[in-house]
Amino acid sequence: MPKTAKIKLSKIDTRAPKSISKEQAKKEMEILFEEIDELQNMLYAEHKHSLLIIIQGMDASGKDGLVRDVFSHVNPSGVVVHSFKVPTEEELSHDFLWRIHSKVPGKGMIHVFNRSQYEDVLVTRVHGSCDAKLAAKRMKAINEFEQLLEQHNNTVVLKLYLHLSKEEQLIRLKERMTIPSKMWKYNANDIVESQSWDQYMKYYEEVFEQCNEVPWHIIPADQNWYKSHTVATLIHKALKGLKMQYPGMKK
Repeated sequence: MPKTAKIKLSKIDTRAPKSISKEQAKKEMEILFEEIDELQNMLYAEHKHSLLIIIQGMDASGKDGLVRDVFSHVNPSGVVVHSFKVPTEEELSHDFLWRIHSKVPGKGMIHVFNRSQYEDVLVTRVHGSCDAKLAAKRMKAINEFEQLLEQHNNTVVLKLYLHLSKEEQLIRLKERMTIPSKMWKYNANDIVESQSWDQYMKYYEEVFEQCNEVPWHIIPADQNWYKSHTVATLIHKALKGLKMQYPGMKK
């Protein structure tokens, strides 16, 4: 996505293209997961780079499931997942990036952010605690923060937006109220938040435009198999692009 691109989410499909089938994607994922496992091992051993994967999306877009589907195939000692919920009192007493910075990956590691610093220019705007002027300042700070990670810690930042349709979100939220194995996910607030769909889409589109120094990847998320396949492909490409090598024996 070019840095000047203006994203209109309503124009982007939330489903897989007809050119790929579920069966084909599953076969490709088997190979991808094998290679990602090897690349992650090399990342850990070489200890020169790190990978930060930022996952954003509306409620029920499948953030938790994506983490499970993709990262259950790699060495858990090299992957850390952080979920950013409502800030605590201590976190609110610092700048909004304070709680984020301590969770970024050190060299050799992969860290996954399930929600991230972007909540502070999305949820806060919908709820009215962050106006346009403050949001602009925060987005500038986010750009500088992400460039800091890339330029001073050799961190590859992979930003993913799980693009779910409003119709599919409603189906999934209803399932949380009717299917026993999904009831534990139910949160009455999710229904309330879904009523602000148009506002969220507006503010996400602003984020894509203003915070694109490190580009965003829009991931169709109505079908979980395609979402996992697309993300696995991006992670494989990001790690492969580092041209890593195993270090020799220590003297």
